[in-house]
Amino acid sequence: MNLSERPAEPDPTAPAGPGPVGSATARLRAWLTGPFAERVRGTVRRAVAALPSGRTVLRILLLAVVVVVPCLGWGVATASAEASLGPHLARYEVTVDDEVTVDLGPLGTLVIDSPLPLTLGLRVVVQEIPREVTAVEEADTLAALGADLEGYVQFFNGPEVTMRGVVQALVVDAVQRGLLAAALVGLAAWGLRSALGSARRAELAALVRPYRALGVAATVVVVVVAGTVTASGPTAATTTNDQPASAVFAGTPLEGARITGRLAGVIDTYGGYVVDAYRDNERFYDTVVTGVEGAWAERAATDAEAAARHDAVQVAGPRPAAPSASPAVSATPGGPGDGDSDETDDQAETDDEAAEPVVLLVVSDLHCNVGMARVIRSVAELSGATVVLNAGDSTINGTAVESYCVRAFADAVPDGAELVVVDGNHDSEETSAEERAVGAQVLDGEVVEVSGIRILGDSDAIATRIGVGTTLVGDETITEAGERLAEVACQDEDGVDLLLIHNPRAGDATLEQGCAPAQISGHLHRRIGPVREGEGVRYVSSSTAGAVLGAVTVGPLSGTAELTVLRFDPDSRRFIDYRLVRVSPDAQVTVGFAVAWPGERVDLSDPGGPR
Repeated sequence: MNLSERPAEPDPTAPAGPGPVGSATARLRAWLTGPFAERVRGTVRRAVAALPSGRTVLRILLLAVVVVVPCLGWGVATASAEASLGPHLARYEVTVDDEVTVDLGPLGTLVIDSPLPLTLGLRVVVQEIPREVTAVEEADTLAALGADLEGYVQFFNGPEVTMRGVVQALVVDAVQRGLLAAALVGLAAWGLRSALGSARRAELAALVRPYRALGVAATVVVVVVAGTVTASGPTAATTTNDQPASAVFAGTPLEGARITGRLAGVIDTYGGYVVDAYRDNERFYDTVVTGVEGAWAERAATDAEAAARHDAVQVAGPRPAAPSASPAVSATPGGPGDGDSDETDDQAETDDEAAEPVVLLVVSDLHCNVGMARVIRSVAELSGATVVLNAGDSTINGTAVESYCVRAFADAVPDGAELVVVDGNHDSEETSAEERAVGAQVLDGEVVEVSGIRILGDSDAIATRIGVGTTLVGDETITEAGERLAEVACQDEDGVDLLLIHNPRAGDATLEQGCAPAQISGHLHRRIGPVREGEGVRYVSSSTAGAVLGAVTVGPLSGTAELTVLRFDPDSRRFIDYRLVRVSPDAQVTVGFAVAWPGERVDLSDPGGPR
């Protein structure tokens, strides 16, 4: 072969040859750079062309603002909500007169300056006290009035809690009204646009184009005026601006209130009783909180001294033992007697990695004593509790007007801590709904995990109502409910650490079968335990409201109130110890030592078992 006819060297960058692989690659490359690429470019061009122009987008946004903002303003100005006011149900309506007016019908009104912005105010139409609160056969009038007084004292003690709930309800109602109005306006505009047709719309647009800005302004004015008119209902003819403020409310959250009508005489005559009760209540619980802080600091100092003495004894070591016949312990390095052995190091590392105990605070049977809310918060903060366990009976009768009690107790939980509640026989489904609304974990027969602790519980099987007595909530008795909970606990693969129930009897089956190592309850208004019961430990908390049979739970304590601080070991999944905080009716506070939680039951029948 001639040298000049020698084939050229193959180009590594050239397309693949006619082989199977090269042919497929070439076809794929041709398709990607040909029809496919043209198809993609065409799709992108059509998508870009379909997008609205910047001017169109701006027009749409402006139209949305013109519609939505006035509609939301109308929603705010016409919002209303049902809530409690002391022992009453009341209807709260937004006004634009910069005043909060409490309308008591023929008695007159109570007016205070509104704390709301933009001249917004509130009109509170007080309704009757719900029948279920006072429906006691042959009810004595003075007793009923005494119950009303308790309700007013509770309102005075925590008006911000009631107002917070009202504001939340009004905000929700305002947003719903505003969005509904915007939707209706949008539908009406769309319907009108469709009915007119494109030709007629173009003709009308040409006519109104010179007056477009004026039309927008007029629309806004009309909407605002309409909202103002609909928001401001009929008010009393009496002008309150020149009415002198009632001296009765001096030094209370209602300081500066102006009263009209016959209510003024009633307040001047009897309002002092309510205000005096409020002031007594404030002084009592301020004293208690101060006492809690002092008693806790004193106990902390005592605990520190005891720990120092314990450490000193550990450093000094035990006294030398008498000689024994046992062989001497080897002192060879690395042997059993060497303090630096691998086993000792491993144990030290294990101790260093031990999880921090979980601190829990137990309260029970609060029965709407909102004065204790600040005490609960103080103990929770001082103890470092990350979980608050409420063993039930937060309310007296489970009514709507007691929602402020639920909110007050929920507000007592420090930021970052979790509230776990099991409702009692004085609570209701309405109570449970309110508790969920404020962020509490309400137990309902399923296992929940809180801070690594697996907790099981359910609402009480019975309900106690004033004037009605005690009845079953559903078809289950307390025993049957307890058996159901035992079945859930025994079948749970991960195990249950705590059974939290209101009535102690509902835990009998679970403890007997050994399906939960600990049970915490309330209901009895007296402390029992912690004591071994079956295969577990039962603890019954006393009332945190100092509840005493036949005595009110609102105001200064009638009996001794108790709170319990627990520590839980996440590694062993067992409680470590408990500490009592007791508040007596004379506002004296004691903080107890940390007492060890009862341990596992020892089987003495096993010769090789522990002694």
